[in-house]
Amino acid sequence: MLNEQKIFTQLNQLTNFVLINTSHPGNIGASARAIKTMGFKQLSLVNPQDFPNKVASYRAKSAIDVVEGAGVYKTIDEAINDAQFVVGTSARNRKIPWPLMEPRSACKEIISRLLLQNQRVAILFGREDRGLTNEELGRCNLHIHIPASIDYESLNLAQAVQIISYELRCAALDQIGTTMDYKWDVPLATDKETERLIQHMDEVMQEIDFYDPDNPRKILERVRRLFKRMNIDTMEVNILRGFFAAILNKKK
Repeated sequence: MLNEQKIFTQLNQLTNFVLINTSHPGNIGASARAIKTMGFKQLSLVNPQDFPNKVASYRAKSAIDVVEGAGVYKTIDEAINDAQFVVGTSARNRKIPWPLMEPRSACKEIISRLLLQNQRVAILFGREDRGLTNEELGRCNLHIHIPASIDYESLNLAQAVQIISYELRCAALDQIGTTMDYKWDVPLATDKETERLIQHMDEVMQEIDFYDPDNPRKILERVRRLFKRMNIDTMEVNILRGFFAAILNKKK
């Protein structure tokens, strides 16, 4: 049976809040405070513009341990390579539709993956002025859109982090007293493994002239969406990569 301590011990091992290219150190501290008040502690920073900085520690208040323990990375690859499910927060409308959910429903899905399937989850938050790039959003299995007022939709970075961490906490607390007995037969693929599969498929498509590299027509973006939506496991990755290797060998 799950209790609060057991739930959040597991969540803290598996949940990574990732801030990308943050421009103001105060937002790092405020985000650290936001996640700690909801029971989370794992914070990663990708190419922050001004960190370390005492302003981050000041804004963190009693969450200074989260700031001091934050991982700092040069690239998004380094921050999320071992993640098995990647979530992006986005206010964008994309030309190619992507799985999109509001926070409450999305966080129930995330908690199910964290507690039921023991997946490592990374939640991405973009720059204060323009959010996540299309390339970064393309790395995600799921996009979350916070339905703010159409009269004023601008959310501060730490406010967005607070909303998502709060909804995650609520969804997690709903699991107290339940029994989790679901198990997948092999580990789910990490982001790094899925990206290698996508690159391998792209190599095959170019080798057999499936599309013109100078006029890709968003084919690769749609392929990426397919695999991210599937949440593929490691054995399935190996089967497909073996198949792609056989095609390339036959072609040669």
